[in-house]
Amino acid sequence: MSASSPLTQSEQLVGEVSPHITVMLEEAVEGLAIKPNGTYVDGTFGRGGHSRKILEKLGSEGRLIALDRDLAAVSSAASIQDARFQIVHRHFAALEEVLAELDVSAVDGILLDLGISSPQIDIGERGFSFRFDGPLDMRMDQSSGQTAAEFVAVATEQKLAEVIKAYGEERFAKQIARAIVAARAGGDAISTTKQLAKIVASAVPKIEPGQDPATRTFQALRIFLNQELEELSLVLPPQGRLSVISFHSLEDRIVKQFVKGEQDRDDLPSNFPVLAKDLPQPRMMAVGKALKTSAQEVKRNPRSRSAVLRVAERTNVSL
Repeated sequence: MSASSPLTQSEQLVGEVSPHITVMLEEAVEGLAIKPNGTYVDGTFGRGGHSRKILEKLGSEGRLIALDRDLAAVSSAASIQDARFQIVHRHFAALEEVLAELDVSAVDGILLDLGISSPQIDIGERGFSFRFDGPLDMRMDQSSGQTAAEFVAVATEQKLAEVIKAYGEERFAKQIARAIVAARAGGDAISTTKQLAKIVASAVPKIEPGQDPATRTFQALRIFLNQELEELSLVLPPQGRLSVISFHSLEDRIVKQFVKGEQDRDDLPSNFPVLAKDLPQPRMMAVGKALKTSAQEVKRNPRSRSAVLRVAERTNVSL
């Protein structure tokens, strides 16, 4: 955007929106070991970087089914004019249902990029970031579900502490929950990102260098409201290859344990949102070691610094 270009309402709110840079583009798609005429799923379309790369590798009889619950992402998919490609407005936990509707009995690989996109972060009206003041929303799919503002307005102190601890691994979860409830009792609705960030900062006694005190709380609310970890456990068993990019330890732990086929998950917190008995049990074979972003990629895209890619394979199993 040039300096003289008029700003949209969202851009006035947050400043210039960063372009979305697809994380580990080559590595994640290479992990699928694309068969030219195979059928693949991009379970988190985002802005389509991985989908476009998959299409480059597919032959004329290949097929790519993309899912995303963000309407803005689905809308952006209109730029892909390709008969081999189809976008569905659904979250990836509904994959089995979507495949049944499309009369697809099996797929050759699934790619999941579990991070949130730059447009979601940088548009303050989405409510994902404490860096910009906007409505406290945080829903991936803004057409349905409870907003973060609605949740913090009614959740008990105990529930708030449980969510912030389990999903954010925040050691000051109890203090933060207490501060939120106290702020509510004062009569002011917590309706914006800046309001919540300020409350969290007032409750955290020690600030980690280089990290905003609200980071873990915002992460926790986002994961909880969007049921991200539960959805991950539902979609994990594919036929063929599975290529998953995770951005924090909770996601990566589920992927790692699923791939290893561990039956004993006693290292999970007692209040972990996915019970061991509910996790998929069939074993998969890891393909290579977990990969982290290169120094060059982190320099080009600092938001990629915590990304971890795991690739696995299972054969002769139908979805």
